Amino acid sequence: MADVTSANPVTFIWLFPAVYLLHIAEEHWGGGGFSAYLARTRGVELSPLKFLVMNAVGWSLMTAGLLLALRLKFAEWMMVCLATVVFINGLAHTINAVLRAEYNPGLVTGLLLFIPLGASVLARLKGRMRGHRYFGALMVGAFIHVVIFWLALSGGKLGLK
Repeated sequence: MADVTSANPVTFIWLFPAVYLLHIAEEHWGGGGFSAYLARTRGVELSPLKFLVMNAVGWSLMTAGLLLALRLKFAEWMMVCLATVVFINGLAHTINAVLRAEYNPGLVTGLLLFIPLGASVLARLKGRMRGHRYFGALMVGAFIHVVIFWLALSGGKLGLK
């Protein structure tokens, strides 16, 4: 993993969509797939196709957000937001694996890519941003992860009947 402490952190902005693609691949193919894992462990129906569509939308929104952040000059804020999302997701996969004493799809990329990327970006940018901006980006990232978690556990349903 590249060391964001020795360079401008915005240099590493495109690591987010790249590692997200690797994470999606592991969740789709690893251990029978995240859809099957959710069905087995939580009774959640989320078809592999719906899983891929949801993640394609997520990846597209992430990429569009990064392009917008670069153009409108809020790249560091966006990186803190995304670093929070990936860090929490990596921790969630790791904690779940420990508690269940089993592999879950997404664990390897969560542990080896999401946690180091998230932690290093969060640490590097903490000193570069004003406290309220940094905290705001952290809170938005945490909220995004809550929404992602809720969508996964709801089987991709938006709560509409």
